[in-house]
Amino acid sequence: MNLINVIVSGAAGKMGREIVKAIVHTSDLKLVGVADLVNVDQDAGLLSGTKPVGLAVTSDLKQLLANSGAAVMIDFTSPLTVMDNIYASLEHRVSPVVGTTGISEENLTEIRRWTRLYNTGAIIAPNYALGAILMNKIAQLCARYMHAVEIIELHHDEKLDAPSGTAIKTANLISEAVNTLPPQCVTLETIPGVRGGRVSNIPIHSIRLPGLVAHQEVLFGGEGQILTIRHDAFSRTCFIPGLLMAVRHAPSNKELIYGMENLLE
Repeated sequence: MNLINVIVSGAAGKMGREIVKAIVHTSDLKLVGVADLVNVDQDAGLLSGTKPVGLAVTSDLKQLLANSGAAVMIDFTSPLTVMDNIYASLEHRVSPVVGTTGISEENLTEIRRWTRLYNTGAIIAPNYALGAILMNKIAQLCARYMHAVEIIELHHDEKLDAPSGTAIKTANLISEAVNTLPPQCVTLETIPGVRGGRVSNIPIHSIRLPGLVAHQEVLFGGEGQILTIRHDAFSRTCFIPGLLMAVRHAPSNKELIYGMENLLE
């Protein structure tokens, strides 16, 4: 069995700890490095609530990329640092698998250029939960028959970016499915922004509260009816199966893949 050597960037975060734990208990993956700006020098296994793994958290991601022998870097960090991390990973011919959101269309264009420059692929997904991917697939189907749609996304209060990458991806996929959506009703906003922001002419409403993890509703309106598609992530463990699927695909990939739906096909 060929092991895939993996680095986790953002290993001390809530999602990072779940990822470390999953890799330690996955037979075809090998954890070879962990990076973060906090909890430096702590054993990554103990930090994630599992057995010691003999790997200390380091703040020097570039050194890890250069010396660890990794084939894949998993990044769940911050919108403020993710582009630097992706570039460093590709520069060292290590395939990034990224769950950090806040990546713009302009960023994706730049990342695509980097993958060609270094002949190394990248997988970026706003959401790795398979239920969320199916939600988007169903929303695309519904949009062919019900054209009035709005999105509500709800996340924990520590999430930096709004709207979520998942909501943006959903809006774009719906728009692709129907080409053009009818114009929304004109409303007078007595408080600017109260009707949400718009992506592909679809209103998106963002909620940030403690107690939430990651949730989204896609609401379709029709004559005398409402259709609601909802996905709830109650635990970060729901992202792990899709993430590991992406990690296993990454070493052979030589291009930018944006969205887990491209792997499910």
